[in-house]
Amino acid sequence: MSNSDMQQHVKWFRGSAPYINAHRNKTFVLYLGGDALAHANFENIVNDIALLHSLGVRLILVHGATLQIDQSLSERDIPCAFHANIRITDEQVLACIQETIGKLRIQIEARLSMGIINSPMHGAEIHLSSGNFIKARPLGIRDGVDFQHTGEVRKVNIKAIDQQLDDGALVLVSPLGYSPTGEIFNLSAPDLATRVATDIAAEKIIYFDRQQGLLNTSGQVISEIQPAAINTANFLDNEIPKHLELAAHACQNGVTRCHLISFAQDGALLEELFTRDGAGTQVCRESYEQIRQATIEDVAGIIELIRPLEEQGVLVKRSRELLETEISCFNVIIRDGAIVGCAALYPFEKSGELACLATHPDYRNNERGELLLHAIEKQARELGLECLFVLTTQSGHWFQERGFKPGAPEQLPVEKQSLYNYQRNSRVFSKPL
Repeated sequence: MSNSDMQQHVKWFRGSAPYINAHRNKTFVLYLGGDALAHANFENIVNDIALLHSLGVRLILVHGATLQIDQSLSERDIPCAFHANIRITDEQVLACIQETIGKLRIQIEARLSMGIINSPMHGAEIHLSSGNFIKARPLGIRDGVDFQHTGEVRKVNIKAIDQQLDDGALVLVSPLGYSPTGEIFNLSAPDLATRVATDIAAEKIIYFDRQQGLLNTSGQVISEIQPAAINTANFLDNEIPKHLELAAHACQNGVTRCHLISFAQDGALLEELFTRDGAGTQVCRESYEQIRQATIEDVAGIIELIRPLEEQGVLVKRSRELLETEISCFNVIIRDGAIVGCAALYPFEKSGELACLATHPDYRNNERGELLLHAIEKQARELGLECLFVLTTQSGHWFQERGFKPGAPEQLPVEKQSLYNYQRNSRVFSKPL
């Protein structure tokens, strides 16, 4: 491994540390459909699941089997009808489904029993638990169609699942449900995973899909979306994906965050959970990137953000003591607990100074500077200020493009004129509010 690769590895590991701590003892539901289980990358997903388990994450794995069931029915030449995209499960189809899911569950258990291959954890034991955790009822007759042994979830045995998780087990849930009278019902695996997550109040549910999260009309991944914005969002295929609807439902019913990632992308699970930007789409009730007024607890983060710019001479150096004194003047952008942008407003009579506008290098060119500017302008108007001015040595064009006009030090408020550093020779720009 080269020095640069090693440094990148160290940087990634340090960046993942807060997430390792935050995820410990939290309950995550993972949904893997039959196509994910059949994909060549499933072996890597298994390794990542084993790693999560070793880090103290309480895991519930809900698997599907549509692909395998379709193949099995086709091989046996068993006809199977659908209505409203729901499989009608007669006695013959149910027998085939039971056998297919039974085999698939054994294969999953065998994979998860291997530990992490070619690592110090190879051979580490993972206790798996599966059983009759799901009580079901028949869908019945809908639109005149009898769905027979196709069912829906009646109740999730949360107490039994929690007990297994408390004992350190990884819980495996198959898409079959049982009635109090001993009947067996074929269930929709994605719906089942969502119901399990909401009933157990999981911190996360992660849906593995073919594509890398949601894509906008330009084919780019939408990193975050709130349920309220789904109906007005523009997706690549102009259609709301099934898993997105389920994720929105889960968010609105107590699950803190839902994630849509690709089962074909190696490491997508770890990247989504242990990096700030993730690998797919996060669905959450509130944005995990917010602008707010800074507090004293933000001083260290602001110092870390602005220090490189101070060293380059882009910003005037500020001591910790000065920042602590002036912290109420600052607004910050918080992204998943980290400060990625800041700006300050210093009032002078009828005008205000916009100062210390900075964004993290990893998050530039994404209009965060614009967001901070708008936040400062709004705050200035609320204070009754009539004008905003800025002193800068290198960002004059950026401010001019946003309505600021060149000025002179003599036009600054008297109090600011006395503080003007002629050696630094900053250019003055102002904008009426």
